[in-house]
Amino acid sequence: MKTTIVGLGLIGGSLAKDLRRLHFATELIGIDTNELHTKQALELGLVDRIESLEEGIEGSDLVIIAIPVDKELEVLPAVLNRIKSNTTVTDMGSTKKTITRLVQNHPRRRQFVPSHPMSGTEDSGPASALEELFRGKIAIICDHEQSGPQHLALVEKMFQTLGMDIAYMTSDEQDHSTAFVSHLPHAAAFALANAVQAKTDRNIIFDLASGGFRSTVRLAKSSCSMWKPIFEQNSEYVVNSLDVYIQHLQEFRNCMKNNEFDKLEELITNANSIRTILDGENKTFIKNEEKIVKLYTKKQ
Repeated sequence: MKTTIVGLGLIGGSLAKDLRRLHFATELIGIDTNELHTKQALELGLVDRIESLEEGIEGSDLVIIAIPVDKELEVLPAVLNRIKSNTTVTDMGSTKKTITRLVQNHPRRRQFVPSHPMSGTEDSGPASALEELFRGKIAIICDHEQSGPQHLALVEKMFQTLGMDIAYMTSDEQDHSTAFVSHLPHAAAFALANAVQAKTDRNIIFDLASGGFRSTVRLAKSSCSMWKPIFEQNSEYVVNSLDVYIQHLQEFRNCMKNNEFDKLEELITNANSIRTILDGENKTFIKNEEKIVKLYTKKQ
């Protein structure tokens, strides 16, 4: 299968690694405006060759767009304008509502399958590409009823080949959910990094930093070129998630300020229950419009 990957960073590069290794793609074409990325991708053997957008999608069976979501607003319509009727297009963007609205009336809209694999690291570039980055993770497919059956089936097969589970949501549901589980943690990490760096004795703090701090602030190393557009496109839901987060931070603060340590214990104990949710192996599946939607519940 001829597969074209637009964007050869962490996600695009990791997809290339696994799609080749798992024999899903027989030919891999890379497209990227960053010359360093294209050079590294070729040196690492992630793709067979580098081509322009127009050349790279010609005759391709599957086009995967894995670039920052602001750039996708330009690239996705250009791709849909040029593809043949049998080509499937999917994307890896962390926001969906702005993107799907942009092409909702495009004559080739049914060839597009909006997707978001819930996987990644704070690193970027083709040198950061990892095998099995996606295995065991969730892939979200949005507004599946608006995609043609054969195009939807191909993207589903790709995610299943990567070892991913699939959840089906509307674009709005996706943006709302990821605001809490992905976008909020990144915003909190950026804020924490800035808070510590603003302290006059920050060098002492960094000398003392150990696993807890490093794991908490790890996301602050994530690329601005990727995350600024995400916050822009999903600002409504991210602001909402930040409001909720700030409310709980203030509750913790007030407990300590007012010496309400019994209440603080309750807050910590309640927070501990997240372990049960995240570690739970019990998974409930329900039918929704003849599609399987995965819901995670507490272990009984």
